[in-house]
Amino acid sequence: MRFYSFRFGCLLAVACFVSVTWIKSIPSHGGQGPDLQSLYERLLVAEELGGQVSRDLSNILEQLKNISKPANISHPVSNTTTNDTSPTETVRQLKVGSDQQTFLQPSIYLYMPHLRQHPDSLVPNVVLGHGRKNVSLVLGIPTVKREKQSYLMNTLSSLLYSLTPPQSQDLLIIVFVAETDSGYVSSVAETIRKNFPKEAQSGLLEVVSPSQYYYPDFTSLRETFGDTQDRVKWRTKQNLDFSFLMIYAQDKGAYYVQLEDDVVAKASYYSDMKIFVEQKASMDWFFLEFSQLGFIGKMFRTCDLPMIAEFFLMFHRDKPIDWLLDHILWVKVCNPEKDKNDCDKQKELLKQRYKPSLFQHVGLHSSLPGKLQHLKDKDFGKQTLYQAHDNPAAELSSSLKHYQQHSLVRSYKGEDFFWALTPVQGDYVLISFPQPIHISRYLFRSGNIETSGDKFYNTTVEVLPGTALAKDKLGSSSHYKESDNGFIIIGAFENGVAEGQLEEALQPVSALRLVFQSDSDVWALLSEVFIQV
Repeated sequence: MRFYSFRFGCLLAVACFVSVTWIKSIPSHGGQGPDLQSLYERLLVAEELGGQVSRDLSNILEQLKNISKPANISHPVSNTTTNDTSPTETVRQLKVGSDQQTFLQPSIYLYMPHLRQHPDSLVPNVVLGHGRKNVSLVLGIPTVKREKQSYLMNTLSSLLYSLTPPQSQDLLIIVFVAETDSGYVSSVAETIRKNFPKEAQSGLLEVVSPSQYYYPDFTSLRETFGDTQDRVKWRTKQNLDFSFLMIYAQDKGAYYVQLEDDVVAKASYYSDMKIFVEQKASMDWFFLEFSQLGFIGKMFRTCDLPMIAEFFLMFHRDKPIDWLLDHILWVKVCNPEKDKNDCDKQKELLKQRYKPSLFQHVGLHSSLPGKLQHLKDKDFGKQTLYQAHDNPAAELSSSLKHYQQHSLVRSYKGEDFFWALTPVQGDYVLISFPQPIHISRYLFRSGNIETSGDKFYNTTVEVLPGTALAKDKLGSSSHYKESDNGFIIIGAFENGVAEGQLEEALQPVSALRLVFQSDSDVWALLSEVFIQV
């Protein structure tokens, strides 16, 4: 820069010298005029030097622009899309009248200059996903390698447990593995794929991780607020993780919800959030709160994510993420000339709270090594562990031994869930009707929010037709398989759920039966039984 300043000064000096020389050559009113040929030659020299000055100044300006413009920064997390509101934008052209003005915009490279060293430092590693977009809700879940216990699978089970097919198509869950160990990232993705194959295949679940060059050197961080070096590093990295995830999610859907990897959700969270958003449509809110704990359950419009991420990046070394979020509100609405009470009132207008809370923190071991978190949202209330229905009268029996008061009878009546000891091959649940009835639809859901692993695995759904003519009606080309004692297999549990409709050829039905086709490694929990007549 000093070189360019020196050269610029020299060029200006030359221009001034030429101008002065030319002016001095012009005679005063009382003097003898100069030789016309000499004057003409001087004018030619001045014109040539002036043109050279103009060209040199243009070259210097262009070089200065190139120096200030980093390479490959059209978008921090995608090599296929750009966004003018992204915090990585550096130069924009605006027309003022007939002229064009060029000015520099803030850039992620100003806050994290180490990213300039590697062109791919902001390209995400998409390990699992199909690029789903245009959904209503995007859930962002950052996760890291924990020393004690991982809660991620339980968190995902909770979020996926009660989704209907239309809801599953209108939702995207992004798991951001905030680690640069490619082996660990791949293992997380494979575990998710194995536990939730249907959701992974459909694109409902995505797993992404950052480039190995994304994180800066954390050893030079300044200790503040009495925090240790480890805690300062932990909270700084969390700011960078949330920012990366927000920038990645900005073009995926309409609303973004920030979660953590150690929470459980209420069964109705999806519909409750959508209804609340519609109710607040006429209000100028900045974010909606579906939990009162930290950053859990905060919903933003995705169009606001670039600004939020840029604010976090600007101060990522200085304060924890929830403090920074509160500072955004202060900047937006607080008047320094008024008191704190007025400031708090103005901020409350920008954050609307939903009660009761839809998400509860369950993790005991923090991602910060050695830290225990006894955080509980008192507004979450008691979680519903079963779904009640008004089912037709029936006689119930099972070869399974139920645990404590969690009997099959109470589950069928909608008073509790059925919880039994580990099933073996051949174990069954039998629902017999006093008189054959017509059944239009059936639904059996296993596991619940708190015990998501105790599902019905490799279990078939079978019906006993009420007439001997059913087999003849189905014919030899039927896709149904016969079981024993006249039962016909009509379905099976997939990811803990069995549901379907009955063909008229099977009607009326004398009994329904669930049969375990192999030994199970876990207990069996039936949280919903619905037989629609």
